[in-house]
Amino acid sequence: MFKLYYTPGTCALASHIALAEAGADYTTERVDFKTNQQNSPQYLEINPKGRVPSLVTDRGILTETPAMLAFIAQSFPQAKLAPLDDIFAFAQAQAFNSYLCSTVHVAHAHRMRGPRWASEESSFADMKRKVPESVGAGFALIERKMLRGPWVMGEAYSICDPYLFTLTQWLGADGVDLATLPRVMDHHQRMAARPAVAKALAEEQG
Repeated sequence: MFKLYYTPGTCALASHIALAEAGADYTTERVDFKTNQQNSPQYLEINPKGRVPSLVTDRGILTETPAMLAFIAQSFPQAKLAPLDDIFAFAQAQAFNSYLCSTVHVAHAHRMRGPRWASEESSFADMKRKVPESVGAGFALIERKMLRGPWVMGEAYSICDPYLFTLTQWLGADGVDLATLPRVMDHHQRMAARPAVAKALAEEQG
């Protein structure tokens, strides 16, 4: 049994979808950002970073989306959520997810998390103005070079797909012109039609 700590509208959705795709036995617990629950003593015992997602397993607690996605894929090999029999292809999947985590998500966070990087209000405003360009550039690269086919890795669905779907959901609020990303948006629609995606979204909204 796994337990996923999540907040709606965050990158926790990617791991939530992967758990549903894998057919895992899991429960969820919502972390309320509005009351700063992520920084409560109780939650900091689970994740000292004060962020979501966190995944409680029988071997301990995992944080960071790329690690959690890889763990889910490896824990449920029958679900075929990653090319586990090809070490190079698996590394490529991890490279894609690392790019989303370290570059695209960070660019997005500049829209509302300015105090992580600066102290002056003017700096926060400048970061926000940059977001459409920086996030847009990241997704333009995905559109041109990184999205290989109907799924990120090509013909086979993988742990890269729920992660891309999750970040794609933020594009409108980030001010990115969706018309410039036809392949990404086609991927988003294809993902939205998957039962596991509908299940995860319903559980987070319930």
